[in-house]
Amino acid sequence: MIEEKRFSSFSISEMLGEEGFACSCGRRHATKVRAIAAEGGALELLPALLRERGAARPFILEDANTGAAAGGRAAALLERAGIRPVRFTYPQALVEPDEASVGQAVLAFDRRCDYVVAVGTGTLNDIGKILARTAGLPLAIVATAPSMDGFASATSSMISNGLKVTIDSACPELVLADLDILSAAPERMLKAGLGDMLAKYVSICDWRIAHIVTGEYYCEEIAALVRRSLAKCVGAAEGLFRREPEAVAAVLEGLVLSGMAMGFAGVSRPASGVEHYISHIWDMRSLERGAAGDLHGIQVGIGTIMALRAYDLLRKVSPDRDRALAAAADFRYGDWERVLRGNLGASAEGLVRNEAREGKYGLAGHAARLERIIARWPEILAVIDEELPPAGEVERLMRSFGMPVSPAEIGIGEDEARFAFLASKDIRDKYVATRLLWDLGILEDVAGKLAF
Repeated sequence: MIEEKRFSSFSISEMLGEEGFACSCGRRHATKVRAIAAEGGALELLPALLRERGAARPFILEDANTGAAAGGRAAALLERAGIRPVRFTYPQALVEPDEASVGQAVLAFDRRCDYVVAVGTGTLNDIGKILARTAGLPLAIVATAPSMDGFASATSSMISNGLKVTIDSACPELVLADLDILSAAPERMLKAGLGDMLAKYVSICDWRIAHIVTGEYYCEEIAALVRRSLAKCVGAAEGLFRREPEAVAAVLEGLVLSGMAMGFAGVSRPASGVEHYISHIWDMRSLERGAAGDLHGIQVGIGTIMALRAYDLLRKVSPDRDRALAAAADFRYGDWERVLRGNLGASAEGLVRNEAREGKYGLAGHAARLERIIARWPEILAVIDEELPPAGEVERLMRSFGMPVSPAEIGIGEDEARFAFLASKDIRDKYVATRLLWDLGILEDVAGKLAF
């Protein structure tokens, strides 16, 4: 058992102990991940790793693309080793992270199975985690692209009743990342992985400010771990797009560490801030129109640029108590509710129900938050300066790798982009940059100055 308080520099293997380790934040952090294999040919290790855990009949969950990339080979390796998998391949071209897709997996599940193996990234991982939790079985993830940071987390990002939500789910015991497979992933998925990691600039800043304003739990060691993950990914980005195995491994490690950080915190906070909520609104809009959105990491990367631009403007602000109080008093949630419904249709109902329960816009709560903001404004500005590079610096980095940096580049118009920025404060009761801007009475002004 590791008892050292500072763990942000530990290797991944040092973080896998079952009992976890004590932290200076007062909590004990642990992960349920027991083995991570990230190397060329790692898929060959799957039979032995499953056999060590007593698996005799694993359930393989895949889609057509991930089945071609790794699922078919995984099944063949298991069969040659005397392990009899049950394989379910989604028939549709696009698998959405929603109730229908979960239902398909549940209906196809063979109750004789004793392990779940999710082959893919993103949606396939999220559904696999929910299926494993529902079935009460352990989970292995076979990664097919370094495109997102949820490999080692215990949450799933899903669409429920039209609302993008984060659901507690099973944490994988095993994560296999065959670098030969990951290095061959489509370039846009590589861009998505980097976009998901660049979001960590904003997520950590949002988290620290929330701690100041609302007293929300914050752990500096977890934040330091995420900063380390981010630096590792940015440092390896050039090699990633040259598909160098060492760089792919470095980015994969950063993504895994970020997911573990969420598990240590018990929430998605360390890896998800306002930029993710902007992406969630776009996902909900796409769902309402029956259209496919872009890759999560692509949208999140663009949301990161939007958030960084907003924070650049916030650096120049001095809180005005009278203006903020007047803006809150003039705010009419009924009017805003109509805007939400007009843009999101049925998907807006989840946001409206959330506000009825949470009361984010109550005047007493706003006044109390505002006084803390004013009293600690120099500290908030210091956090922004410590955590965030200028938007232009990150934009130049993304452009150097051919990544989209504006909503228009992925077919999102100015009005839709502006709405997503404004509505990001409504996803749930999590204090993010747009909540701070609303508390200061300047959200609409800042939105009007952003170049969408």
